[in-house]
Amino acid sequence: MNWKPVFLFLSLLCVCPVAAEEEPVRGVVISTHGSGQDWGRDGIVPTLKDIRTVGANWVSTHPYARIWEDGSVVFWEFDPKNPPAELVRPIREAHALGLKIMIKPHLAYWRSTFQWRGEIEFYTEEHWAQFWSEYRYWILTLVEACKDADGFIIGTELDMTLKYEDEWRKLIADIRAITDMPLTYGANWTDFERVMFWDALDVIGIQSYFPMSDKERPTERDIRKGWRELMDRLGEYSKQHDRKILFTELGYNQSWKAAKEPWNYQVDGEDARPLQEMCMRVALDAIEREPHVRGVLLWKWFPYPRPVGRNFVLATPHIMTVIAEAWEGEVPTITFDEAAWEARRRERRRRFQEGRNAQD
Repeated sequence: MNWKPVFLFLSLLCVCPVAAEEEPVRGVVISTHGSGQDWGRDGIVPTLKDIRTVGANWVSTHPYARIWEDGSVVFWEFDPKNPPAELVRPIREAHALGLKIMIKPHLAYWRSTFQWRGEIEFYTEEHWAQFWSEYRYWILTLVEACKDADGFIIGTELDMTLKYEDEWRKLIADIRAITDMPLTYGANWTDFERVMFWDALDVIGIQSYFPMSDKERPTERDIRKGWRELMDRLGEYSKQHDRKILFTELGYNQSWKAAKEPWNYQVDGEDARPLQEMCMRVALDAIEREPHVRGVLLWKWFPYPRPVGRNFVLATPHIMTVIAEAWEGEVPTITFDEAAWEARRRERRRRFQEGRNAQD
């Protein structure tokens, strides 16, 4: 027997292994009760443990900078080689628990004339120039500080900036010079097809607040039909751009508008809970089944001592049950440390008042 072809075949197996199936992104965005300091406190550890228990393998934080009408992008300055705990501790603690982490910068538009991030636009070239200069500085500072993260979202819902393709491509190139972590952009669901620079990124990012039914009281069949139609559309878009899709946000309020206007902040009574649960359950099922979608970052979960917020809440027994069933996890037992929460709230008020007094 001639053994030469056999040895050649075995050697090819050694150097050309079959590619492992890509792990889905089952992620949760950890929000903040303030400007992010709670990400750097001890409460981040039990928060991450609960998120892992429910079945997640990714988490995300969303550092803030403030945006003003003249294009100013303002944030607390720091040394990226010695960054604050709220930026780096979540990375360290997530990795210690076997979780990956995405950094998802947000522009804080409140107290400006902008109603949401999709309205951020400037009317003079000077203001646009200031925006791009300061936005680039902020993002590159964050990238330098968070180089140990596993992914980075270069912008979120900045619809009016998309016409500046060259500026985005320059920013992406500048980020690539600092880090090799995967990059995406969080496009609003209405505008992802206007993004002209997906080829420069690793995955197509979409803020997934797509309406699934225009009915006031939709059935599960209605919602599944909406997802099938959406996935057909997104599958073609994914193939066209040779990039998989990541839903950089997805969430539902306990609201009768959950299927029709999932972006709406309206929160209704307990009778709307079944619709919220149905929307989340069907969405997670559709995402798990669609090969062109890499996964999702669910919006939103707060750190201890108060993991539950006012809207789009995930850390409630009924929504955690839905997530755990979809992601083969378990429902964690969450307790609220009300005394710690009240003490922290009083401290925030004290610091706020000190700041006002200093301004006066």
